[in-house]
Amino acid sequence: MDWREKDGVRWLEAELPGARAAFSTRVGGVSDGDFASLNLGILTEDDSDKVRENRRRLSGAIDLGAERIVIGRQVHGTEIESHDGPQSPAPFAEPGSSIPNVDGHILRRGAERPVAGLVFVADCLPVVLAGAEGIAVLHCGWRGLAGGIIAAGASAVRATAAAIGPGVGRCCYGVGPEVLGAFDGLSDDGATGEIADGRMLDLPEVARRLLSRAGVSQVESAGLCTSCNPDLFFSHRRDDGRTGRQAGLGWFEGD
Repeated sequence: MDWREKDGVRWLEAELPGARAAFSTRVGGVSDGDFASLNLGILTEDDSDKVRENRRRLSGAIDLGAERIVIGRQVHGTEIESHDGPQSPAPFAEPGSSIPNVDGHILRRGAERPVAGLVFVADCLPVVLAGAEGIAVLHCGWRGLAGGIIAAGASAVRATAAAIGPGVGRCCYGVGPEVLGAFDGLSDDGATGEIADGRMLDLPEVARRLLSRAGVSQVESAGLCTSCNPDLFFSHRRDDGRTGRQAGLGWFEGD
């Protein structure tokens, strides 16, 4: 996974089989205050015109048309929407139109009108998977992970490779027994290391083990904690809920 920067916008990019994944930072936008500067979340208290400009800047830097980027209203569930073309009207470029309540997107190989999938995050993990049938772009909080969103995404695209973007790390993610209990079975899979240290849950390691169980053998992780890096990332937990959103994106190589 490599750092990229263009026109002041900074992001991480990963290469997957026939696909690319990108994970944005908070660097390079026009928002200020708690939302400085590349806040992509329209459902925040940020100025909506600034969010539109931030989205335009990100899509321009990565060289993806904003109208091609598909999004959903994320509800910390396991529903995944399949796309064979852009949403119309385009809610990423022009917020306000109806969008589905989903936490992931499936992009099919060979679609007549290629698209890019995007999920918004501010501690949850953005995960992009690639396989013979396409790309899955997933918003992975603990509920979605416990509910099977990774297995569903991997199965839908016959995934062989994945990239895990920045998210809250074990250093900063204290949880209760009900959350730890949701992943009890993962502690017995023979993998090196633990998924928790006391009540501190290692969400990226949970995702990595679930990817392995789903047959995804090639996994790259950013290894960056959103809460520990305030200059780079928004963090819902660190900022007590008043914060912006960064994103994870996936698209086909050459689109």
